[in-house]
Amino acid sequence: MTRLHSAWRLAAAGAAATLVLASCGGDDSNDNSSSSNNETPSDNGSAAPQGDGTLVVGQLLPSTGDLAFLGPPEFAGVDLAVQEINQAGGVLGNDVQTRRADSGDGTPLVAPGSVDKLLNQGSDVIIGAASSSVSLSVIDKIIGAGVVQFSPANTSTEFDTYDDKGLYFRTAPSDVLQGAVMGNLVVQDGAQNIAIMARQDSYGEALASQVAKTIQQQGAKVATKTLYNADATQFTAEVNEVAASNPDAIVLIAFNETTKIIPRLIAAGVGPQDVPTYFVDGNCADYSADFDPGTLTNVKCTFPGAELTNSFKQRLLGVNPDLKDFTYGPESYDATVLSALAATAANSDNGKAIASQLIAVSRDGTKCTEYAQCVQLLQDGEDIDYDGVSGPIDLNDTGSPSVATIGIFQYANDNTYSNIDYVPGQV
Repeated sequence: MTRLHSAWRLAAAGAAATLVLASCGGDDSNDNSSSSNNETPSDNGSAAPQGDGTLVVGQLLPSTGDLAFLGPPEFAGVDLAVQEINQAGGVLGNDVQTRRADSGDGTPLVAPGSVDKLLNQGSDVIIGAASSSVSLSVIDKIIGAGVVQFSPANTSTEFDTYDDKGLYFRTAPSDVLQGAVMGNLVVQDGAQNIAIMARQDSYGEALASQVAKTIQQQGAKVATKTLYNADATQFTAEVNEVAASNPDAIVLIAFNETTKIIPRLIAAGVGPQDVPTYFVDGNCADYSADFDPGTLTNVKCTFPGAELTNSFKQRLLGVNPDLKDFTYGPESYDATVLSALAATAANSDNGKAIASQLIAVSRDGTKCTEYAQCVQLLQDGEDIDYDGVSGPIDLNDTGSPSVATIGIFQYANDNTYSNIDYVPGQV
């Protein structure tokens, strides 16, 4: 499949205002899991490469590192989807199998070894990684093996134009959207001189740029855009730079190093109780065990995803009753269901065959919302449009959602957060 990387456009509307922005490795020893000489015609008349008849879903998700808090809901999302798919008859008459491996957060880099493990175990699709930087470190290894990489959480704009051979997809929207929502939120809250402090990696830099563009287009000023090394332990120089810019708001684009940066900001007189502070999806987490009560009161954060229904939350808790965060659980579930539907549509569990049908099953057909319902439509010869628990999805030609929702959340005195708004948008 060849993708056309077209220009991105955004039109997102909130309750009070219109968003404005300018332009948010491999082992192929398991032949059955990647391709064979037996081929059957695909829908467009070309030969669809065949697998071994059993769809194997690898999970490259964080068990360790600064994004480990995202691992439990993401693993649960995949496991729930596999459970429900198999209850509905599986894929191609066989139960879907799943394999797990730790993606880490890139410090140290554990993902390449984990990818080797998943490929050796015959994965046809690899769900992950959560971190954009980690995904970029393994994308060539995965797609080089003819396997689909399907991330539930990558938001870096770098994937919009990456030469992925048509094998990379994501259910999280590009940061073009989150950056616009965040930039507009800060300005709408009254800030005019805004400091941005961000990780110096593909995720942090891209999101910081999108936030800055929107702030400037809204007529406000970027006081400083300070990047920091995520491996640092002190962050003193960077915090001092932020404080010296005399900001009236701070956007902190971080991972779990937030627990180290916030005390530094407080010591410098620009903590959350001194200056309105904003987090993004990478650090929108439960900090009740990390900070004294009241530390984050009124801090706002954003992350992609439609409203999480209580019904789906209970289904996730049925898989993992210890879940405290649910971030990217719906996106992990949808990535797995879409992969299974694409395998059904292609009549093959081969990675390239699945990739050839992923966009088609996500849009422009008869709408369906459950795997069993969608499979029946496919068996009846219908073209389907899967609308998932994370939203409509509608993958565009780059393999990213063309419609998405960004949730806005606010922290309470106990340093946990709850939703205050959802902003839909098109990319």
